[in-house]
Amino acid sequence: STPRGFRSPPSRRASARRRIATRTRRWLPATRRSPPPRRMRCICYSIKANDNLAVIRTLARLGSGADIISGGELRRALQAGIAAEQLVFAGPGKTREEMELALASGVGQFNVESPAELEALASAARAQGTQAPVALRVNPDVDAETHDKIATGRRGDKFGIDDGDIAALYARAAALEGIEPVGLAVHIGSQLSRLAPFEAAYERVIDLVEDLRAAGYPVERINLGGGLGVRYRDETPPPVEAYGALVERVRQRIGVTAIIEPGRWLVAPAGVLLTRVIAVKQAGERRCVIVDAAMNDLMRPALYDAWHAIEPVAEPAPGVSTVETDVAGPVCESADVLGRERPLPPLAAGDLLAVRDVGAYGSVMASTYNSRPLAAEVMVRGDALASIRPRQDYETLLARDLVPSWLA
Repeated sequence: STPRGFRSPPSRRASARRRIATRTRRWLPATRRSPPPRRMRCICYSIKANDNLAVIRTLARLGSGADIISGGELRRALQAGIAAEQLVFAGPGKTREEMELALASGVGQFNVESPAELEALASAARAQGTQAPVALRVNPDVDAETHDKIATGRRGDKFGIDDGDIAALYARAAALEGIEPVGLAVHIGSQLSRLAPFEAAYERVIDLVEDLRAAGYPVERINLGGGLGVRYRDETPPPVEAYGALVERVRQRIGVTAIIEPGRWLVAPAGVLLTRVIAVKQAGERRCVIVDAAMNDLMRPALYDAWHAIEPVAEPAPGVSTVETDVAGPVCESADVLGRERPLPPLAAGDLLAVRDVGAYGSVMASTYNSRPLAAEVMVRGDALASIRPRQDYETLLARDLVPSWLA
């Protein structure tokens, strides 16, 4: 059904608050036995999946911390009400400015990904007269069995520290003024559909924890990352309860606090992209529908060949036959196709389509390519909705640019 008060502008995103809340609560048993060290929460939502302040606030009110990878995400998390000590600052390329901001804010953990980053963080911490709590991110050389562009734990990927180098770098961290080593971190990729890659990566982390403790170094927590997949089409990812049981087994074996960083799983099914048909045409042997949403609104199909369900908002009359249809946007790129060969009923200009499961890596990857303003975003609660990001207008779009005086 259409939420009360809905008026359909050009393409618009809608996020369902209740669905985010329901899915978040399913994670709680996975970490309830793991007491948070220094008030750090055990579920840290990965803000890169969807950085809207209303979404982050929803998760904060449910008890989530956050995984951040930039100074901008740090500011968003704080503004949404997540305390700094409940933040994990991840990512392989933290700038000195970002480190200083995070240290001054009191971020709860830095996931360090290289010797150079460790030294830079130590320098920044000493300059502020403080200590940075550090977990070294392990690259376990495990194939996540996912799309190549979102696999992050193989040898040669830009992420993490080779597992064979962890012991020496942990010793260096323990000796560095300004650094407090607290544990290890690992994240091998996104949209995983089997537990086996997680198990392989976590076994390597367990071995490293045992080796570090045998050498006399304390390891109080492990950050197990995220990556559990969702069903877009015919994927069969394991249930979150099975993943939670794996986390608990790992935690019990080595007696640590386990931090997990779900992102896509929490928010992907809660998002819908609404788009209106502009024109219907024949493209060779197939019907092609041009809509007002495009690859700049939803990059995943163009970038990853990702599949999203597409269906008419108005339910077709009983018995209406469908035709295989390409759903394409107006951007001047052949890649600007939201879906190919979709069985859709007869459509006409003005009809509204819903693109499903866009709550993760949708708006965060949007751009203004072809000088197309960013879409509006609303949050649905029951049969009511609220604007959570207004549609960008042309004045705002053009206001970003400056023309030098010598071109006047």
